[in-house]
Amino acid sequence: MTITLTHYLVLSATLFSLGLYGALSKRNAVTILMCLELMFNAVNIAFVALTRVVAPQLLTGQVFALFVITVAAAEVAVGLAIVLAIYRQRRTIDATEVDLLKW
Repeated sequence: MTITLTHYLVLSATLFSLGLYGALSKRNAVTILMCLELMFNAVNIAFVALTRVVAPQLLTGQVFALFVITVAAAEVAVGLAIVLAIYRQRRTIDATEVDLLKW
């Protein structure tokens, strides 16, 4: 059995769906950030798999994946800083409790 593009895209869609479900259904801010990372990784799998099939001599998908990883790392750093600031003020990281912009 060979692994084809369909297998990679099904894996990517499954991971993205799990991340989307987790991001929309969970209340913990750290869990929501982890689900967003899962969604980013699903997109990376799709980028690399599509590039491997469409244009194997080019590294376009891998370059896009590196950019997504870089942006995801920055997003995690900023997101965790925001979560820590909110926790220091309100003593909770429940996303439903943080509904006001003013402190």
